[in-house]
Amino acid sequence: MTQQLSSKLIKAGVLTSLTLAISLANQAFAQNPADAESQETTTVSYPAAYFNDYSPVSANDMVTVIPGVNLAMGGGGGGNRRGLGSGENEILINGQRVTGKSMSGRDQLSRIPADQVDHIEIIRGASEDLGVRNSGQTLNVVLKDAQSRRSVNTEVNMDRYHDGTLYPGGKLSVTGQTGDLSYVVSAEAEPRYENRFTDEVSYSPDGSLLETRDEERIQERTDLNLNSAFSYQFDEDLVQLNASYGVRNPPTDTERYITDYSGAAPVTRLEREHRSFDRYEWELGGDWEHGFDNGSRYRLLFVVNDRQGEGVRERFRIDGDQEAEKNLYLYNLGRDRERIARNSYIFNPAPDHGLEVGVEAAQTLRNNGLLLGTAGTGTPSDSVGGLVPVPVNNAFSEIEEMRYETFAIHNWQINDRMTLESTLVLEQSEITQTGDVANQRDFQFVRPKVDYRFNITDMIQLRASIEKEVSQLSFSDFSATTDNSDEDKNTEAGNPDIRQEQSWVYRMGLEYRLPDNIGVLSSNVFYRDIEDVIDRIDVTTDPDNPISARGNIGDAERWGIRLDASTRLGFVGLDDALVTANLNLQDSRVTDPFLGIERRTRDNGRGWGNLGFRHDLTDWNMNYGFNYSNPFNGGSGRKIIDVDDIEIEEREPNLSLFVEKRAFGGTTFRLEAQNALDSVFCRDRIRYLGRTADGIVEEIENSCNGDGRKFALKVRRTF
Repeated sequence: MTQQLSSKLIKAGVLTSLTLAISLANQAFAQNPADAESQETTTVSYPAAYFNDYSPVSANDMVTVIPGVNLAMGGGGGGNRRGLGSGENEILINGQRVTGKSMSGRDQLSRIPADQVDHIEIIRGASEDLGVRNSGQTLNVVLKDAQSRRSVNTEVNMDRYHDGTLYPGGKLSVTGQTGDLSYVVSAEAEPRYENRFTDEVSYSPDGSLLETRDEERIQERTDLNLNSAFSYQFDEDLVQLNASYGVRNPPTDTERYITDYSGAAPVTRLEREHRSFDRYEWELGGDWEHGFDNGSRYRLLFVVNDRQGEGVRERFRIDGDQEAEKNLYLYNLGRDRERIARNSYIFNPAPDHGLEVGVEAAQTLRNNGLLLGTAGTGTPSDSVGGLVPVPVNNAFSEIEEMRYETFAIHNWQINDRMTLESTLVLEQSEITQTGDVANQRDFQFVRPKVDYRFNITDMIQLRASIEKEVSQLSFSDFSATTDNSDEDKNTEAGNPDIRQEQSWVYRMGLEYRLPDNIGVLSSNVFYRDIEDVIDRIDVTTDPDNPISARGNIGDAERWGIRLDASTRLGFVGLDDALVTANLNLQDSRVTDPFLGIERRTRDNGRGWGNLGFRHDLTDWNMNYGFNYSNPFNGGSGRKIIDVDDIEIEEREPNLSLFVEKRAFGGTTFRLEAQNALDSVFCRDRIRYLGRTADGIVEEIENSCNGDGRKFALKVRRTF
């Protein structure tokens, strides 16, 4: 009851604050008008010369030394929204977004050499000229305009893991311009080796030791990626084309020592698992923009992609000197495809007014497949590795969504200091599932948004927004899939009737830019009123075998505040030292479908804190620093209630360190220590006999796992 009252008070407080802030802002402007030149504060620009003392190699190096840049690159707190029109805190290259779902402007920053950058902008306002719509800020990296330029950016790295394994990697990118053609082409081989250890102890309800498990999992993985971005400027047209291709096939081997203490004497056995996994993905995205003589523009965006993963998991039991006996075979297939096209017309119907109208159409496809074999009684089959096939309900299916949006975005420059952007999206979609289950459903949504911004002074900006969001469904939830987090559950059930989450989101933020551009202070408050929350629901058909699946559990509320600070430490004599800190406090409320109690929503604890420090020793062409993050655990750790168990998860603080030196004619050496505190992730799981609601505890498991410290040496050079 107290939490309900608190959430209602926060909602009322946010709405009241929004109303008062807008009212006071308008009064302040009316009483204290200022000339346009002094109030031109919506864009903060950093010329290339600003970064000379920091010896950057890439555009990403330049961005990291800007005070407050985390506000432009941090998450906006939005849900898993759909379409090309959504996005929070976008990153632009030459004022244009990188059109794609797997590709992004952030990915491009490390591929663009610093010597190709003319200046970097932080855009704090909203405008119809921007190709993105968000409630935060936008980072725009503007490249040099030259008839002919080219740079080659190289990086080689060697990672050392806690078990002594060395894994190499490398990156190569070419950036340039020839006449009106600009391009970025890159190839990357990124090591993702992992040696993860897990210790688990199981107890009976009376505290007696039942079992211990010591597990070591080794994954041999290197991600290979090819990326390209081309842009061509005609007289009245701009054409951009982006493409990417990635592949990985990491084999994973696990050894698990299990000691059973339930008998008269402890008995130890060995299990081995092998997982093979092949994944490829490609994407092609682009946009065409045409300008008319009257100043209006036509814009066409498109994305086509294909992502497929196919894997086999086999488990073998070894008793003493006996040969390995296979007792589990799991085959899993998942393939996702998207085809999206968005076109719009942008014009100015009146002075100080901009309008964008258009339509977006999308086809999304998902193929799911699952085969399960065990060492039970029955006729073995080669289709499940020579084991006995086990029927799995809703194992094979294809899900297709056809979605159509009609949208209008109106931008009103109220005066020199205030803008109001209004968006209205009308959406229709049809979801069809075929295969083991046949199902078809139609959906209609109306999604309005209002975004208000007011530059109270040269240093202070107020932002406020109200928006209706609709989440993008994960189509893997529609049919059965593997459960790799629980050895006692090989598969998870699917739910063909799952619906999209809908939420009304209220945000208000206040930003203060410190004098002389030495830092930024910011606060952001949000309240989210959610309908059709997605979590675990009971889909049991056999009372003796309770099972759950992802589904809609009702309404929920989520609220919180984020405080950010980023400043140079000139006031203590360290002009080239930058401190960045943020504190996130949040809470939520939903009714649990299994126990009928009020609890927090899944994947949402009480918050976290982050602290970053970077000190540039400019005379030595050197910098060093650290990043520290700490989730709030203890009583606010993540608690997950399921149909037959309850899990409480806690994650320890994480610390990374780095030192970087530029030497030998521009070659940069960087040494990183990741997970320096050797942090682990722990989970307490309470298993119940029958349903959780029956309250009969069967077993208590305490487990912790981690992948140890990692050291990386990176050598970079631009030619």
